[in-house]
Parts: sequence; C-alpha cells; structure tokens
Amino acid sequence: MHAIFIDQHGGPEVMRWTALPDPAPAKGEVLVRLAVAGVNFMDVGARTAGGPGWAAPTVLGAEGMGYVTALGDDVQDFAVGDRVAWFYHIGSYAELLAIPASSLVKVPDDVSDETAAAVMVQGLTANHLTTETYAVRPGDIAVVHAAAGGVGLLLTQMIKARGGRVIGLVSREEKAALAREAGADHVLVSSGGGFEEKVRELTGGEGAHVVYDGGGAATFRSSQLALRPHGVHAYYGPFMGVPSLTPTDLPNSILLTYPVVHHHVPTRDALVQRSGEVFGMIRKGQVTPRIGGRYALSDAAQAHTDLESRRTTGKLLLVP
Repeated sequence: MHAIFIDQHGGPEVMRWTALPDPAPAKGEVLVRLAVAGVNFMDVGARTAGGPGWAAPTVLGAEGMGYVTALGDDVQDFAVGDRVAWFYHIGSYAELLAIPASSLVKVPDDVSDETAAAVMVQGLTANHLTTETYAVRPGDIAVVHAAAGGVGLLLTQMIKARGGRVIGLVSREEKAALAREAGADHVLVSSGGGFEEKVRELTGGEGAHVVYDGGGAATFRSSQLALRPHGVHAYYGPFMGVPSLTPTDLPNSILLTYPVVHHHVPTRDALVQRSGEVFGMIRKGQVTPRIGGRYALSDAAQAHTDLESRRTTGKLLLVP
C-alpha cells in the first residue's frame, strides 16, 4: 500500500507518497481500506511541528471513512464490508489502516462516503463547541471565526438549528456568500482583529454571548472585547498560535476556555452517541457539509498548500 509519509517536520515539501508494508489487524483491530480522508489544520500542525503522537517519521492524517476488509481477533461489532468512519486515528493518509474497533463508528446507509469523512473531526468539534463548551440557547448571539471554513460552516448550521444568531467572520468578501448560505445572520470581512466594535453595534452595545475563535493569536484580543460580561471565549485555534496572558489581561468577567474535542468523546459510548447526533442532524437536513476541494491522496501536499493559503472554503478531502 501507499501512504503520505514524512521523515522530518517542515513545509508541504516533506510529504512523500511512499510504499509501505500492508498492515495486518491485531487483536481488537479492524483492517480498513480508505475511501476518503479528511484534511484538517491539525494535520498541518502535525506536519510542521509534531506534537504528542506525531513525532517524525510518521504517516500524516487523523480522520476518514472506509470499508472493512478484515477483522482481528475479538472484534464483535463489525463485519467485512461495513462502512465505517473515525475521527482520530494517527496515520489516516494511507490506503490501508489497522484501526482499533473502539475508534470506529458505522456510517448510516443514507450518509454518503464523502459526507461521513467530512464531519468526523469538524462535525464532532462543532457539536462539542455548541453543546458542552457553550450550550447555545434560542436567541443567543455567537461570533464564528472563519465562517466559510469547514468548522465555521458546520458551527453556523448547528447554532441556527439550536435557535441562535450568528455573526460570521470571513477573511475575504468572496467568502461572505457561503457564510450567509449556511445561515449567518450577519457577515463581517476581517482577516485579523478590529471587529469588536462592529459586533457591539450589531448586538445593541451588549456584545456576543460566545465567540468561537479558531483564528489564532491575531484575533485573540478582539474576540474577548466582542463579548458581553460573562460571555465565553472558546479558543480552539492552538495551531494558529497561543498568546500568553495573565488573568488581569482579560476583560472584566468574561470566561476563557480552550476546548479539546477529545473531552467531548472520551469513551467509546460518547463517540457513538456524539457521532450519531451529527449524523442525525445531517439526515434531518439541519447540517450539510460543503466539500471545498477533492484531491488524490497522492496530492495531499497540494491540499496542505491550499489550506494554508486561506484560498479554500469548506472541507478538503483526499481520495485514493
């Protein structure tokens, strides 16, 4: 089989389409032939800087959907031919993967391969952000960064499904229409900070209830200034830079949180429940992921280049 392999950290040029031995499923594992892999900013961070579990040499990728081709010992819940998806398995940019059965969920028959692959990381992230990080209630006002991106479009749709209002931020005017199509009530063009006054104007001077901020260090301060007292700054953009601060740097009475999706799905039961919630929203028409680009798996380096350029919208997918 082939996979996207790196032997050192760096730019997209370190990504190599490499022949590797076919994996064999160990006890409790399932052998899966990849159908679609998702591209995420976490993959860019793993490529450039590594991190826990991502030390080079390694195969990149964490998310995907595929078909079961073989079972290891003691696997009870899956059968050869099942359509399955996963939200975090290191090495997902590969034609074949041996994945713990506990990391897999079955894909409903009426959810397509591409849709399933597109929502495992970003859909579970958006579900986490709108339920446990800040449970959106009818009438709440949320600011969504990168509202035309993969997470941003899903966030907007989930907030609207819960009865909230959305102020979307996009980096370029040509992305504004996508955010509006997803349901954003207002869209602001902003590639960095400085949007807080407009948010206050749109909220009658009160500020937002929550800011979902994946924009990195450049947007950190403005996100906080856009909040009302006791508003929540949900900062989920660590790969875009993490500012240092002391408690007195925070505007009075706001709440700062650094949500990690693994806290949303810490167990097998949680993974099944939460992915079921996301698939359920898709089946009801409340959530529709936008596929922003399809690339051959062997061309994953180009997908990373395009993602980092901020030229893309929606979700990028890799197909073997």
